[in-house]
Formats: sequence, structure tokens, C-alpha cells
Amino acid sequence: MKIGIPKEIKSQESRVAMTPAGVMELTHRGHEVYVQKGAGIESKFTDEQYVEAGANILDTIGAVYNIAEMIVKVKEPIESEYNLLKKDQVLFTFLHLASSKTLTEAMMKSGAVCIAYETVVAKDHTLPLLTPMSEVAGRSSIQQGAKYLEKPQGGKGILLGGVPGVRPANVIIIGAGVVGTQAAYMAAGLGANVTILDINLNRLRYLNDVMPANVTTQFSNKHTITELLPTADLVIGATYTVGLKAPHLITKDMLSLMQSGTVLVDVSVDQGGCFETTRPTTHANPVYEVDGILHYCVANIPGAVPMTSTRALTNATLPYVVKLAEMGWKKACAKNEDLKQGLNVIDGKIVFKGVADSLNLPYTDIETFFC
Repeated sequence: MKIGIPKEIKSQESRVAMTPAGVMELTHRGHEVYVQKGAGIESKFTDEQYVEAGANILDTIGAVYNIAEMIVKVKEPIESEYNLLKKDQVLFTFLHLASSKTLTEAMMKSGAVCIAYETVVAKDHTLPLLTPMSEVAGRSSIQQGAKYLEKPQGGKGILLGGVPGVRPANVIIIGAGVVGTQAAYMAAGLGANVTILDINLNRLRYLNDVMPANVTTQFSNKHTITELLPTADLVIGATYTVGLKAPHLITKDMLSLMQSGTVLVDVSVDQGGCFETTRPTTHANPVYEVDGILHYCVANIPGAVPMTSTRALTNATLPYVVKLAEMGWKKACAKNEDLKQGLNVIDGKIVFKGVADSLNLPYTDIETFFC
């Protein structure tokens, strides 16, 4: 198969979809890999390293899309890429379609087969392709939150871990999945008082057993969140339901419950955000203020640490890329239920019900394509 790896062009996105080591695995299996010139530079991978791994270097993004049977990316295509996609071409990347009707309709119009990393679900109900980036995002959310709590950044001027005789920051984490768990470990390690909320009691029981003493678990509902907000210094939004738009768990009216300079970090921004006042930001302009509350809503948090993120992502995606390349999308998805659940759009039709429901668009049963 001819596999294309374009340079990511979303603002401040420094990751690349595949390391030279991943490319070498594909070329050794007889596949042709085409990498856009300079695609790996921000992740510290040179064109020469890709050539040594067996890749062909192409000068432009258009050339990569034109020759490839499968495009492997990190982030969803942006508007300038919409017309580069071809009918029946496989697109394998993070898509988060439920948060954007415009993007979804563009993918439908392209006629491409769109497989989303974030909806690939393993038999044990884990998210093998989303997990490594969630680990990065969860840990990074605390680093960013700690920074923006500093007074010069617009925050309260509070040190996350405090010092002897002075209380540490109160960190509220909404969602106890991978992002929330990693955020809790980081915040606790820095000495903060951490409260992590979720609606899954079994998950809360588990975390109650394994987390350090400065982490408290609570069942998540509006009343609990409302009670906690007045004492919060940093709030991490970490909710995720596969393929669905995130619910607004903190409304604009609830901002008045918090002290000026409180920081909200919405890791759920890719799915529309779990704060009503969320709007996507970039690493170039990461924060904005609403009613005295600082919002950090960068839509590609792991892009800030591409040397870590690119390696972690390739480790997870490569086995699936190999399956798609060896068998073609249809046979690979028929034989692998995990991968099959990643299918979001096929030949102009939405085949992931959560996306269709979130955007009020027609849904087509995926089995139509496997009869």
C-alpha cells in the first residue's frame, strides 16, 4: 500500500504521525511510505532519517495526498486540506467529528474512508489510540494549570503545592478516565489537595484505593460541583464519551461561584468542551478570561511536547496502520472489531451513531458496508 504522512498544519501542531522507526516497519513489509518534506522536524526527526528508514520525501502536502492510498495524520484536516482528500482514500487520524459539523460534512463530501483514533475501542473497553495522548494531556494539564495560576499569567498567584505553613492549591478534576487519573497523579505529586469526580462508582472505588492520601474521590453531579467550585483554584475538565459531544458540566452562571484568577483547563475541548464558556485556543494564544476566570482550552495539548507525543502515538497506532496496509480497510475492520469501531465516515455516509446524533445528521448502519 502507498501510505502518506503529511506535515501537520494546524496552528502550533508540532507532532508527526509516524516516527522513522514506524516507517521502517512499514517499508520492511513492502509498503511505500511518502513523507512530506520537513514533516518531522518539530519532533526532531530529519528527512534524512526518514529516507534511511525507506521513505520517499515529497515537497508538498498536495503531492502526498495525491499519491497515497492511506493518509496517516495526527490531527483532523483543516479547511485547506479538505479538497486534497480523494474518494475511497483512507484517512486515519484523530477526528473528533462530533464537535464540528463543518468538518464532518467536508469528510462526507470527500468520499474518503475516515477512521478516527479516538473511537477505536478495545475488547476491554479501553481506548488504545486515545490513551497515550490522554496520558500526555492529563499530565500536561497540571503543568499548564500550575503556570497560569501564577499572578503574571493572570492567575491567583498561588503555588500548586504550597509551602510549610501555607495551604496548597485545591485542584478539582471532573472525570476519572485516563486524563483525569493522570492529572490527579501529577497534581498530587506536586502536593496539591485534589478532588476527582466521576459517575462511575467502581472507578472511584479503584482510585480511592490506589491514589495518595491527598486525593479525594467524590460522585459527580451538579450539586457536588457547585459545592466545590468556591474553594477551587484549578479545575480540570476531563470528560469523554466515545464519539459524543461533551456535556457542559460548568455553565457560564457557575463562574460566579469561583474566585477571580481561578484557572479552568478544558481537556475535553476536542469534543466541544465540558465548560459552557469553552472555545478552542492554540499554543500561540492559549488562554482567555471570562468573568475573571482564566480559561486554558488548547485543542492539541500534546502538541507542545512533540518529542514525547510522537513516539507515544506511533507506539499505539503502528499495529493498526500495519493491519490497514496489509489487508485494506474493509478486511482489516471486518477482522478487527476494535478498528471497525474507528470507522466514522464511509463513502459520504456517517456510520458512527454518536457523531450522527451529536450533529443531527443522517446515520447509516455500518453493517451496510460489510454485507
